[in-house]
Amino acid sequence: MTESISQNHRPPILWIFLFWVIACLIALSSLGNLPLRDFDEATVARVALELSEKVGLDRLLPTLWDQPYLNKPPGLHWIISLAIGTSKNFHTNFESLPSEFCIRFFPALLSTFVVPLGGLIQWNLRPKDRLSSIGTSAILLTLLPVVRHGRMAMLDGTQLSAIALLWFCLTSIKNNKSNKFKFLGAGFACSFMLLLKAPLMIPALLACLIPLIWETKFKNISNRFSLEWFLYGLTPGLTWHLWNILAYGKGALWLWWGDGAGRVLFEKGSGSQLAVLIPIIEILEGGWPWILLWPVGFLWACFSLNTRWGVWAFSTQLIIAASIFPLKMQLPWYSLPLWLPFALLCAPPLSWLIERKNNDSLGFDKTLRKIPYLLSLLGLGLFVFSFLVLVDFFPFAKPYLILLFTIGLGWFIGGFLLSNSRENIRKVGFFAIVLSNLIGLLFLVSSDFWLWEINENWDVRPVAELISDFHNDEIFIKNSFERPSLNWYAQKKIRRFEDQDHEKCILIKANTEWELYSCNN
Repeated sequence: MTESISQNHRPPILWIFLFWVIACLIALSSLGNLPLRDFDEATVARVALELSEKVGLDRLLPTLWDQPYLNKPPGLHWIISLAIGTSKNFHTNFESLPSEFCIRFFPALLSTFVVPLGGLIQWNLRPKDRLSSIGTSAILLTLLPVVRHGRMAMLDGTQLSAIALLWFCLTSIKNNKSNKFKFLGAGFACSFMLLLKAPLMIPALLACLIPLIWETKFKNISNRFSLEWFLYGLTPGLTWHLWNILAYGKGALWLWWGDGAGRVLFEKGSGSQLAVLIPIIEILEGGWPWILLWPVGFLWACFSLNTRWGVWAFSTQLIIAASIFPLKMQLPWYSLPLWLPFALLCAPPLSWLIERKNNDSLGFDKTLRKIPYLLSLLGLGLFVFSFLVLVDFFPFAKPYLILLFTIGLGWFIGGFLLSNSRENIRKVGFFAIVLSNLIGLLFLVSSDFWLWEINENWDVRPVAELISDFHNDEIFIKNSFERPSLNWYAQKKIRRFEDQDHEKCILIKANTEWELYSCNN
């Protein structure tokens, strides 16, 4: 009995660590089996490669094709450049490009830290509720968008982990204790965000400042907040931005406005035609099966604003959503910050489904009891659909057969067991759902279709190989947008062809999707 009480006062570190190890396994599995995609991956890779070739203070200011790179700060690019430098020690051809695995390794690894940090944040907000903490990590571990975007050589997965670190440090703050190191950690987290997608630091910080101030009842804020320690942690990020301003003057503001907040707030970009529907579609596509719990979780938080969890869960979900939904430029990975508050909201209803403590349900018990049956029904539907795919009734879904079968069977069994009257059986049901999602994700990341853009645009690698025969020629491409991935694999910039600009050009090769020209003006 004493041992059980003692356990309830400690976070479920072993479970959280196990989930993080599994997250690393999924993140790194078959990481190099597909080429780098446009635009972000290939651009990040090129900037990192050029940084790896710099020395001294030159490494502080990134370039792209030897021109100042003012699109994003170089926080993640620096880390990738270290991987590139290390990889050069293991091959003799120094002119060859680093592998896709090398480029994606650190972004994928850093993106996994949201899994343990999410569980620890929940523990800070709901101490003694071990299942909510475990559930938060499990939800983040099994969300398709978190896995998919986290594996790419992009800033978004790492940014989500940085947000989680910030919220973990600030949810750790307690009364009557020294909080200076927690504010120092929060400052370092914000510094890292300033070196990734700098403008996103503002809503991420605001989302947790509101509950922090709420908890103080607007009294003795300065005594409780060790702001000087937060500023110490913020110093590295601020110092780089100051250096950038000194180097480029007004051009440095492009990072914050022209290519930062201003662009996404007021300018529509390619792929943004659906506007606010894009984050909604992302949630409806990527939140399963936990999305069934989100409405209850959100209402639960609304009725629990007298608790730490209620205020934090409500504030983080509302502020992050308010910073993403109004954007004019909407791309799927812009919605990634939504998933951390999503998991914080869904885990307590999930915990209730397993433990069934009626005094904790706030009147939602009838609704929650129906969710396992709905989940079983959905699982049965997927299972039947997979059988129809097997008999060639839906041949287009053949590549997804194992994934559909595994998830369908897991949801059906898990939902059925979650409706059982015995708690131990319900726990088995929960782990059946998690396991089926994990197996499905492992099949997905091991396949050739986890990076969907590759199925939508032509593979640049054969074209880059063709271009390699024209070392000294300036190459242009026609009937296609400029492909940063083609630039990466060709190891030279291939610009779009404009007839009026080039009179002495020779057609190298053409097909229905592109034409290549060699120009020696």
